[in-house]
Amino acid sequence: MKYRLMDLLACPICKTFPLKLIIFSRNTYKREFRGRKPVCELYCSFLGREIKELREKGEEPPCEECFKYEISEGILICPKCGRWYPIINEIPRMLPDEYRNKKEDIDFLNKYKDYIPEEVLRKGLPHNLSNQ
Repeated sequence: MKYRLMDLLACPICKTFPLKLIIFSRNTYKREFRGRKPVCELYCSFLGREIKELREKGEEPPCEECFKYEISEGILICPKCGRWYPIINEIPRMLPDEYRNKKEDIDFLNKYKDYIPEEVLRKGLPHNLSNQ
């Protein structure tokens, strides 16, 4: 998943933006940046800051650096409704609750439990380690 995708993603259930991103691993690719800066319109997830805030401080987002990376494994967390969405093999899996696979979700939480906030592990929706 590209960092710049975070500028577009909102929770599919409650529509909260931005989502919290926790990265477990990322890949580096050789890419040239071509285009205008900033690429992201609202939120620079590479820095974890709003574009408006960067502009107010006269800072430039590091688009050239950001373009080199793909998030291969991680988690997206909605700070409002408590839902979480895994990033697996560079793909964010943002399915509605009824289409989520409980076993796969629990396996994901167990695999990365050392990196996932306790709140998500115990109370995250739609599945967590307390409701196995």
